[in-house]
Order: sequence, then structure tokens, then C-alpha cells
Amino acid sequence: MKISYTGKSDDLTPVQRKKLETKFSKMAKLLDSSRGEKEAHIVITSERHLQHAELTFQFYDRTVSVTGSDASLFEAISGAVERAEKQILRLREKWRDTKRSPKETWSEEAENPEPAAPAPVAAEIETEAGTEKRVFRVDHHNSRKPMTLEEALLAIEDRDYVVYRDAETSRVAVLVRRRDGHFDLVEA
Repeated sequence: MKISYTGKSDDLTPVQRKKLETKFSKMAKLLDSSRGEKEAHIVITSERHLQHAELTFQFYDRTVSVTGSDASLFEAISGAVERAEKQILRLREKWRDTKRSPKETWSEEAENPEPAAPAPVAAEIETEAGTEKRVFRVDHHNSRKPMTLEEALLAIEDRDYVVYRDAETSRVAVLVRRRDGHFDLVEA
């Protein structure tokens, strides 16, 4: 990673420069990978007794800029490098998660989803004759929307009855197929 300084960076000791080089090498592992060597630009400014370090670099076609401020120049630069590492990790995670999410497929199934098969809950009831009768509770309310009578006639197809909420009156209605092929409508 190529690092260029703008401003007065003579206040750093050789030991501090070595520590900063190790921090930049850690950041370079996150940045460089297979895209070639990256450049980082550090602008150093001072304001009374406060040192400011602004670190700017490119990451996935984006310009990332972080700042660090402290009384000592070394702490200001190392603070900026730590913030840059956090930001790189956040951007990498965001980029990775958006690339790995499954794409929604658009088809007729997505337009007209069929209700999933309900998980029946059985309760056993003993009658006087000793035979057991089972009662299945089915909950279809999750995917139901109000229907008109015409939609209910289309939905009944091969079933004996359809229970639905009427779109006009918001009442529960039952459409029952009679033995002669006609229909009975029972409204609540």
C-alpha cells in the first residue's frame, strides 16, 4: 500500500512510524487483495494543541474518507486508521451480503400464490358406540383476502364448499355446492 503524507509529519519517531506501517499493512490486506496495490493519502493539520489526520483511499470504486483527532499526531493517525478498518469491514460485509442474497423470482406462482397445506390439529372424541371421531382444525386466515361472489364461484372448482369473507359487506359467507349442481349461499 502506497501512503502519501501532506502536512507536517516530521513529529513522528522511527518507532511510531514502524507501528503505523504495521497498522497500514493490516489495512492493506483488507484493501489490496487481488485488485492491485492501493494508495492512501493522509492530510495532517494542526489546530492549537490538537492534531487532525484525514485518511482518504479508494475502496470498490468509492472514495472513503475518515478523520482522527488527538493531542499527539501518532494517536490521531492511528485513530484514523482504526476507523478506516472498521469502515472497510462494514462496507465489505454490506457488499458481500447484498451480493449473496437470493434473487426473487417473478412468475405466475408469485402473482397467484396457493395457500400452503394447513397443518391439521386433531382432537379425538369418543362417542357412546365406542368409535373414535377425529376433529381437524384448519386455519386458513393467514392468506385469506376478501372475495366477491364471482371469485368464490371460481375458487370452489372441485370442492363441496368455500368459506370466504365478502368484499362488499365484510361478512363471512359460505358457498355450498348442491347435489343438483347449483349453489347455496349462506351469509352470516
